[in-house]
Amino acid sequence: MNISKIRTIGDLKKSGYKTLSVKEELRKNMIEFLRQGKNPFEGIIGYDDTVIPELQTAILSRHNIILLGLRGQAKTRVARLFVNLLDEYIPVVEGSEINDDPFNPLSKYAKDLIKEAGDDTKISWLHRSERYTEKLATPDVTVADLIGDVDPIKAAALKLPYSDERVIHFGLIPRSHRGIFVINELPDLQARIQVALFNILQENDIQIRGFKIRLPLDIQFIFTANPEDYTNRGSIVTPLKDRIDSQILTHYPKSTYISQKITEQEAQLTKEQKEKIIVPELLKQIIEQIAFEARESEYVDEKSGVSARLTISAFENLVSFAERRRIVNNETQTTARISDLVGVIPAITGKIELVYEGEQEGPAKVAQILIGKAIRSVFEQYFPNPEQIKKKQANNPYSQIINWFGKGNTVDLLISMSDKEYSEKMRGIPGLQKVVDEFQPDADEKLTLLFMEFIIYGLSEFSMLSKFRLENGIQFKDMLSSMFNMKPEDDFDIDEDSEFFK
Repeated sequence: MNISKIRTIGDLKKSGYKTLSVKEELRKNMIEFLRQGKNPFEGIIGYDDTVIPELQTAILSRHNIILLGLRGQAKTRVARLFVNLLDEYIPVVEGSEINDDPFNPLSKYAKDLIKEAGDDTKISWLHRSERYTEKLATPDVTVADLIGDVDPIKAAALKLPYSDERVIHFGLIPRSHRGIFVINELPDLQARIQVALFNILQENDIQIRGFKIRLPLDIQFIFTANPEDYTNRGSIVTPLKDRIDSQILTHYPKSTYISQKITEQEAQLTKEQKEKIIVPELLKQIIEQIAFEARESEYVDEKSGVSARLTISAFENLVSFAERRRIVNNETQTTARISDLVGVIPAITGKIELVYEGEQEGPAKVAQILIGKAIRSVFEQYFPNPEQIKKKQANNPYSQIINWFGKGNTVDLLISMSDKEYSEKMRGIPGLQKVVDEFQPDADEKLTLLFMEFIIYGLSEFSMLSKFRLENGIQFKDMLSSMFNMKPEDDFDIDEDSEFFK
């Protein structure tokens, strides 16, 4: 159908165009996507076998939907992708405020215009991108914002009573007629506003300043909510919740592999960063593991959740921290290091809600603990568990390394250390490369150095070596001698007052 040639209602009738409700339209296009094996929710990773089939079912059932889940679970992004299921263009009465259907007008403006002009009434074509409206629910949202209000100036100018529809200034919901309307964080809406929504869903009428107006609006409603909000900030009133046909539960990625795919897709890196900063798979795994550790941590509020934005921001910070070091040392290219993980601490502290015990430790200390646990968890995927080797009294591949530190040797890994100095430090520790060669024989030169550093960090997390903060880096020592010689001012972890953050 060539829409450029269809400019009036008469043209529209001749074309054979049939109006569908927005829910029928979504259903029709969903069926077509399914038949062709296409995914309208492209870019949503990790929901293939859980959320997306439930969304498809709800759309086929022509349901209003609520997406219920913790923060950072792509609820809003899913809602925005519903636009892909709308027809590219639909006809509306030209000049209509509420996208009146030429064959079934609602507003007095459109009805009067069609009564006067008949088949010569002009129409315009509305693109699907203009049929999506989104509103963040906040306690200050009013009925006037969502539904509308009387315009006294218009009433005075037209000399009409307030009960006349022509003096109404329509809100967001009537203006979303024949489209998709999304309310994010639904529990934050005041109860009386939620009741007004209930009337629209159930009765197809709206009340403005006590004047009842019958408007059978055609809208696909999508709501999002966080379970935490039910107790912290509000709740969804029971009658409204009962009228939302499908409740779909979202979730966090079920594996670090899926989480890593999301991070790589969403991270905003410059072309220069992609070309000049190499981030090995090992570091990507550790970044994702940090979020998994946070979701299980006794210091982090489980009900609040740990957003997927934590790993995205952490990955961006890791790259930028390595980039800063590369620039300072005037190097062409560099590989991210385990010691660069200190740069992700600010990305963690702003993304986690701490319980009382966590507040006592401090956000930076908790972030450091989470990084350490992530290193420990990933370590066993690449090298033998040092604790198990010690218990079994088996041949210990780490003995030469630990003995070297036991003789009083120390290693300082400074945050701005050049690649050359870094290599010299790693290769100066006896037995380190031997372990890498044995358990990761396929590693190239750069990855070998990273694995060597990883072993040092791993041994400290398994309490085989001690780790102290310096003003500009980390120092590794023998565990026993460190315990005997430890001074009151010594600290194993990086805190908020560290020079790293000044």
